[in-house]
Amino acid sequence: MIVMKFGGSSLESAAAVERVAGIVRRALARKPVVVVSAMGKTTQQLLTMGEEAVAGGPGENRSLERLRALREMHEREIGALLPASSQGEFRRTLDCHFREMADLRGQLAALSEFAPESVDALSSYGERLSSCLIALVFPHFGINAAHVDARCVVLTDARHKVATPLYSQTYARARDKILPLVSQSKVPVLGGFIGATESGVTTTLGRGGSDFSAAIIGAGIAAEEIQIWTDVDGVMTCDPKLVPDARRVKTISFAEAAELAYFGAKVLHPSTLLPAMEKNIPVVVLNSRRPDVSGTRIVAESVPCSSVIKAISCKRGIHIVNIRSTRMLMAHGFLHRIFEIFSRAETAVDMLASSEVSVSLTVDDPARLGDICQALREFSEVSVEKHQAIVCIVGDNLRHTPGVAARAFGALQGINIRMISQGASLLNLGFVVAARDAEKTVKLLHQEFFRSADPAVFD
Repeated sequence: MIVMKFGGSSLESAAAVERVAGIVRRALARKPVVVVSAMGKTTQQLLTMGEEAVAGGPGENRSLERLRALREMHEREIGALLPASSQGEFRRTLDCHFREMADLRGQLAALSEFAPESVDALSSYGERLSSCLIALVFPHFGINAAHVDARCVVLTDARHKVATPLYSQTYARARDKILPLVSQSKVPVLGGFIGATESGVTTTLGRGGSDFSAAIIGAGIAAEEIQIWTDVDGVMTCDPKLVPDARRVKTISFAEAAELAYFGAKVLHPSTLLPAMEKNIPVVVLNSRRPDVSGTRIVAESVPCSSVIKAISCKRGIHIVNIRSTRMLMAHGFLHRIFEIFSRAETAVDMLASSEVSVSLTVDDPARLGDICQALREFSEVSVEKHQAIVCIVGDNLRHTPGVAARAFGALQGINIRMISQGASLLNLGFVVAARDAEKTVKLLHQEFFRSADPAVFD
């Protein structure tokens, strides 16, 4: 068995869905389980619609128009793939989902509040609808598909918008709901990104959570491989939008890929690899528009490579928080007090540099930063620097190769580096620079470290 996850860009049109059907049909001998994202930009459109409905006034009219446009898109792109005999079921599916969305939009407008549970309820419809429609389309391309509501499989806690799966219960449900279908030579089709609490309330796993869903399902059914189908050829040495001659990484370790995902590489959701790592299931990143390209294979073991690093990641939207307190000189508990405040605010820290009385750290979510700074000022001086970026060089050879930092600093002459961090994993060396310098930083590092690259690992 394999799990095949298709992202929104792989399902954005009738032609894209037809390509996906061809990819799945060619994999039937491997007993695929299919996980799909919402079509195109549906999720963002739903969230914007909710915000407009809550705002009222002209926004409410825009939200109605947005809902109509979403229906028209699904009718146009999916309807074109279905014969007349299936149009009735297709219309009923659309009517049911869009009637529920319209009711929810009306409730939001009446309440003038877009609470987290409402965000989950509304944004879930993209995957709920796409999974039903893909399951309806597949049989007309020779695929014996069966829709499975992911909310009956992925059990989560009640933390809306960023729910955490309850793994043992979810794995048991995956075996119960999916394996019997596979044994009947059916192809289960599930929506990614969504789950439900034990009481049946809809939750979501956070943006990009469809990758996470695929890994969870793959771990639950003991898949031999998890495929992430997207619109790029695999994991690249850096963002090809920044460096057009970026190279494809053929094989990379779980640990290296996880570092890249966390520090800004957009091919994978940061949590995606965790269930796969635990179950030692390879993850393959592939391009649905170029299915003949072998993509990037992510495996448990370190991959031998003569090159120093595997890739460069860039994470924008970073804030540096500088904390200084002379009162804490020679006193214990300084870091404890700081991280207790961040913990209460449920705000994660990316990088940290510290001395006896000073700490600088970075966050990528400033939503609670005002409250955090207010609490920190009770015992310290605090300043915040906005518009920063983290650039990381990642590779298993960093831990074994002397002089890497010297090469990086030599390449970055003229770039003002605000913070430096040698990752605790020994797999990454990170720099914080002004956001305006991020692109130049990536280009200079790529030029330095990929002048010659190991052809066994890079394409």
